[in-house]
Amino acid sequence: MELDRFDRTILQVLQQEGRISNQDLADRIGLSPSPCLRRVRALEEAGFIKGYRAQLDPKALGLSLMALIHIAMDQHTPERFDHFERIIQDIPEVMECLLITGQSADYQLKVIVKDLDAYQELLLNRITRIQGVTGVHSSFVLRRVVDKAEIPVVTQTTNNRPKNG
Repeated sequence: MELDRFDRTILQVLQQEGRISNQDLADRIGLSPSPCLRRVRALEEAGFIKGYRAQLDPKALGLSLMALIHIAMDQHTPERFDHFERIIQDIPEVMECLLITGQSADYQLKVIVKDLDAYQELLLNRITRIQGVTGVHSSFVLRRVVDKAEIPVVTQTTNNRPKNG
């Protein structure tokens, strides 16, 4: 599916306002409601839109400690990585798990917990007990400087060089 300016605008608006009505979305992008709804459904079916969700305030829920954890594994085999990834997906405090390069670690986790005691329980009783985990380095987040969920929807060009003449 090739995205045109309407599709890109729909994606931008829905990332910022997932609960916007179809009528308001259509008005915002300059289409009538029926074609707008058809485009949204096509974007969903094509996999550009994975879902809709509410953004919650962790502090309001009593979750005030965020940490980044670098995890080193003992073996770099698909089986070892698959095992780790299956287990880590089932830990609710893990907000993000990234397989990384360029560090002495294999994974970076972003976790959120109530306090330091909860972090200690998570780290010592669950994460470090996963088979294959040999090293852990933690950093605590003092403040979120940028906290975006929106993905930039840019116009794709085939050639970035200026045209002559």
